[in-house]
Amino acid sequence: MNQQAPIASGDIGTRQPGTVRLTMAQAVARFLTRQMTVIDGETVPIFGGVFAIFGHGNVAGMGEALHGIKDTLPTYRAQNEQGMANAAIAFAKASFRRRFMACTTSIGPGALNMVTSAALAHVNRLPVLLLPGDVFANRRPDPVLQQIEDFGDGSMTVNDCFRPVSRYFDRITRPEQIIPALRRAMQVLTDPAECGPVTLALCQDVQAEAYDYPESFFAEKVWLPRKVRPDTQERLAASTAIAHAKTPIIIAGGGVLYGAASAALAAFAEKHGIPVVETQAGKSSLPDSHPLNMGSVGVTGTSAANALAEEADLVLAVGTRLQDFTTGSWALFKNDGLKIVGLNVQAFDAAKHESLPLVCDAATGLAELSAALGAYHADSTWGDKARTLKADWQAAADTALAATNVALPSDAQVIGAVMRARKGDTTLVCAAGGLPGELHKLWRAEKPGSYHMEYGFSTMGYEIAGGLGVKLAKPDSDVIVMVGDGSYMMLNAEIASSIMLGAKITIVLLDNAGYGCINRLQMATGGANFNNLLRDTHHVELPAIDFAAHAAAMGAVTRKVASLAELETALVETADEARTTVIVIDTDPLITTDAGGHWWDVAVPEVSERDAVGAARRAYERALAAQRVG
Repeated sequence: MNQQAPIASGDIGTRQPGTVRLTMAQAVARFLTRQMTVIDGETVPIFGGVFAIFGHGNVAGMGEALHGIKDTLPTYRAQNEQGMANAAIAFAKASFRRRFMACTTSIGPGALNMVTSAALAHVNRLPVLLLPGDVFANRRPDPVLQQIEDFGDGSMTVNDCFRPVSRYFDRITRPEQIIPALRRAMQVLTDPAECGPVTLALCQDVQAEAYDYPESFFAEKVWLPRKVRPDTQERLAASTAIAHAKTPIIIAGGGVLYGAASAALAAFAEKHGIPVVETQAGKSSLPDSHPLNMGSVGVTGTSAANALAEEADLVLAVGTRLQDFTTGSWALFKNDGLKIVGLNVQAFDAAKHESLPLVCDAATGLAELSAALGAYHADSTWGDKARTLKADWQAAADTALAATNVALPSDAQVIGAVMRARKGDTTLVCAAGGLPGELHKLWRAEKPGSYHMEYGFSTMGYEIAGGLGVKLAKPDSDVIVMVGDGSYMMLNAEIASSIMLGAKITIVLLDNAGYGCINRLQMATGGANFNNLLRDTHHVELPAIDFAAHAAAMGAVTRKVASLAELETALVETADEARTTVIVIDTDPLITTDAGGHWWDVAVPEVSERDAVGAARRAYERALAAQRVG
């Protein structure tokens, strides 16, 4: 039974039968508590909670409403609006999009702080409900605190910035408008093809206005993922193309994980003898130890995966949007007769680059495609080549991961130390800088979802907040966040939130004294060392940042280690620590893994007074010749 809110004395006798009188904000809160899904046979709330930072634009409306349901739907207090939205998005990603969160802010800067997160969710096709406060719909007190004024458009507010980075946007200027808006929001958040951020801008006066809402609006509703079957003609075209392939590969994208299709992928690959390569979002689709898993592909790919991709005459792209890091800026595939089959729930992605589209759910599509292929099996020589290439890659990876006696270890050596020290149910979280390239190649993920990388938007500052979101989604998992000093400096305040919530994460902070990844890119494109490493910036005095002391000041357990051996010891000794732990190690900003990798299209200036830039430009023009057009 729905507990009805008290009726104000002035409203006695005005309520319509079959309705409940609530403020708009109370209606939002109650609606969220009634949305359900089914996980492993158990019906559970689809919203895992609400992150909130209150201000004058939401404290009286949404604040009071969330207080009324705090025992049913938890509200989490964060330190930064972008951080909390990142955590909410990480929760959804770690939940394979089956569950998600909402975030509410005040107007103005509080709302705008979430725009970057909205773009992150938009690019990565991840669900999050954003509820920023907005100006007064009645406009009587205009301009209110934090309100912008557009001289040519009286309806414009800062929340219009969310429009291009939201899958669905609405501004609620009357309390009854929330009924269709929330229903549409749920359709988008749960649709495998449309999935992404939804923004409902809540005018602050309307949040507090009452309306007689139909009780049916608050009826419990269970949302289950839609399983889309392939079109018969598209399936025939795809199976015909694959049946003629001599050197096929499968690219596994994030859609494999979101579609719970890991088992279907393994069965398909094994039956038809097709090697699998993984995108950043798709890594962990197959266990790293699976004989047909060639590892990462593209710019940050393994030597095995990229060698097969260069020769492939057919690519079955499953649940991937084929971004430039996956395709080596469309210069990776060298076979003139290449065909691509795009198996994707989203037609926009399925048809990219003249692919043969197969619009369907990953698990359902792979099963039906396999049945259509019958006994087809790739040539045994192709499988033999894949096994040889994988063995060669693993030897090169072992060398990169090994602990050697160096003054400053490489990122790869730190990765090796983390893998050796933490071997249980570990989920690795990262996002930006040089680490994603090394982790994509080298991290050995054995369980779906144990590798959590935000690389669609490559958002610096995601890592720590993302780790918090992952821990909330997977409380029994050992969550390890690997982050560079640059990202740490951008957004670290959710360390305090993790301690407040008792959500222990382990943060391994690699301090290379600057933006090492971009410094290497600068050098690779002929640029001078400039404004990336701290030593190359305009400065009077270089900062000596004590990251361990900084994290300790927020309540974390901290260690500063001087070697890989000390790092491994610290990771073992703090494994059972109850509080968030930060372990800091100095690293070399220049060393990367030589094996694997591929060219990436980063335009080099045509004209420069520096010879290094001229040489880089000539190399760039040679590389452009390998790019596929169309």
